Amino acid sequence: MIVHPPIPLPDHWSLGDLERMRLILRGGSVIDWRRLHFQSRDEVDRYLRLCLFEPDDPFDRDRLQRILDEAVDYLRTTFRYAVTEEVAHPRQVQDLFLFASGVSAPKLRRIACLVLKVMHVVHHVEARGLLHRAKVSEDELCQLVTQRVDSAIDQLRREGLPVISAAGSVKTRHSVITKLLAKKETLAAQIYDRVRYRVVTADREHVLPVLVRLCDLLIPFNFVVPGQSQNTLMSFRKLVQGSKGLQALAAELQAGLHLEDHDRREAGPAQSNEFSGGSYKVLNFVVDLPVHLPERAVEAGDGRIAFCMVELQLVDRETAVANERGENAHLRYKKRQLRKVLRRLSRGLVVPKGKKPPKK
Repeated sequence: MIVHPPIPLPDHWSLGDLERMRLILRGGSVIDWRRLHFQSRDEVDRYLRLCLFEPDDPFDRDRLQRILDEAVDYLRTTFRYAVTEEVAHPRQVQDLFLFASGVSAPKLRRIACLVLKVMHVVHHVEARGLLHRAKVSEDELCQLVTQRVDSAIDQLRREGLPVISAAGSVKTRHSVITKLLAKKETLAAQIYDRVRYRVVTADREHVLPVLVRLCDLLIPFNFVVPGQSQNTLMSFRKLVQGSKGLQALAAELQAGLHLEDHDRREAGPAQSNEFSGGSYKVLNFVVDLPVHLPERAVEAGDGRIAFCMVELQLVDRETAVANERGENAHLRYKKRQLRKVLRRLSRGLVVPKGKKPPKK
């Protein structure tokens, strides 16, 4: 008999789980965080492996130290920060994460947080540069992402989590062109959903527990793309207020529950999709997912970690069915999108034969 681990329901979440969920639901950034939430070296090791660093591998340890060195140099040179030697040269890199969590040497929490924020950016810049030099096609990169997501979804199912369906897709070239023509910013770099996965759970109450587990298996929370979450499915305030366990943690959040009210007032285009129906509901966010490049694709001495954006959609079965009815239907979504593209292309010019000019 196979014994599955329990579904990670909100009453059993840690403060770290709650902060990760909030980050994803509102499309926040770890650069705004004031502390981390690791409690042990084992937790840090699991996180490093999620980022595709192997803590016991000398090459990866050396690479992490070089990223740390650059971050410390930046802070000392640009802002004249007095970065202590305990932070600049920790006994083990895992100590930095524990410092930033206030678990050991609480007096070092603030400077450790600063250093880790800069390391996050340095690593990302370095990995982007590697991708430009690497001998790897866009299709191969998308395949690497797909394999990693598929593996995580398979693990969810083995653990008995209520995933009804999970389907991935890669945008065709024509779809990319259409999306760019529909956007104000017609730059290919601003297409976030070339690779997209849609995960459907049995009930709405299972959406966030599945996401919590995905954050353990697949998604390093710091690589959620800020400002790209579209959440019309879950209310963070209601989530906290509906769970005694989360209510007890609320006072320890890095910002009060008023933060979501501020988000609604400041909501920009990223928080809504002009082509979706008015009653369309989904949790949609973008992750810059780390992937391992094959050795043949990189030069000796280079790292192997690159990034590829993947859009993840989570929804419950009942909502997924409703999202395919009436004005929410995908066919109508595409028609609204194509209508706008045709209007932009043909304004003051010609329209395809047999097509009526769009109404202004």
